[in-house]
Amino acid sequence: MSDLVIAIILGILEGLTEFLPVSSTAHQILAADLMGFRVAGWDAFVVMIQLGAILAIVVLYFGKLWNVLVTLPTDHRSRLFAAGIIIAFLPAVALGVLFHSQIKELLFAPLPIAIALIVGGVIIIVVERNLPRVKYAESDQLPLSVCLKIGILQCLAMIPGTSRSGATIIGALLMGVERRAAAEFSFFLAIPTMLGAFVYDLYKNWSVFTPDSALLIGVGSLAAFVAALLVVRWALGFIARHGFTPFAWYRIALGAVILVALALR
Repeated sequence: MSDLVIAIILGILEGLTEFLPVSSTAHQILAADLMGFRVAGWDAFVVMIQLGAILAIVVLYFGKLWNVLVTLPTDHRSRLFAAGIIIAFLPAVALGVLFHSQIKELLFAPLPIAIALIVGGVIIIVVERNLPRVKYAESDQLPLSVCLKIGILQCLAMIPGTSRSGATIIGALLMGVERRAAAEFSFFLAIPTMLGAFVYDLYKNWSVFTPDSALLIGVGSLAAFVAALLVVRWALGFIARHGFTPFAWYRIALGAVILVALALR
């Protein structure tokens, strides 16, 4: 299988899983390992094809984002929403800069991914069975203190297998945010978080990129964009009807399969 085809597959996988609580990074690492895919700046490739998924959110929510932008000077609701996203974004910036290299060196491996998948799945099931009363029904009206706590929990997603979406959504649920609102806030928070990760990895790996690896990142990003466009609306409807428990059981099953595969090596 050519590297170009593999990049498309990984991009599709990124777009399908980025906004679900199943860890897109874990899926990419495992799939790339199975297909023997390694390019210059591989660790950066995993992060940088998320650019396509970011653009999908911008396209899908362009009307809302544009309205927030143009009404910032006059509308309190828009200012609260923008401030909440910025505050939630800051903890990941601080920890990402401080521990970027250590995280990639120690945790981008099948065993910690399997453990994180299983532990995260169990946590989702426990939370879903013990949901607190809904206090906040709108993603753009969360108190800044709640946004900060969600941002702190997002830092857990630096561990592959944890899931950025999973950490932020489940954290929001624990604080009384309604399911759909929790998912939407996680989507919006992904825009600065993933864009920041893209820029930082581009800066850190600029010297090792080749024209071929740049092409693969571009192709992977395009595939992620298309896949994310298709999955985001579906995900919101599915979550509203079924909650997050189906994703929890999937995580546990996938983690168990990885542990069995490692044991049989």
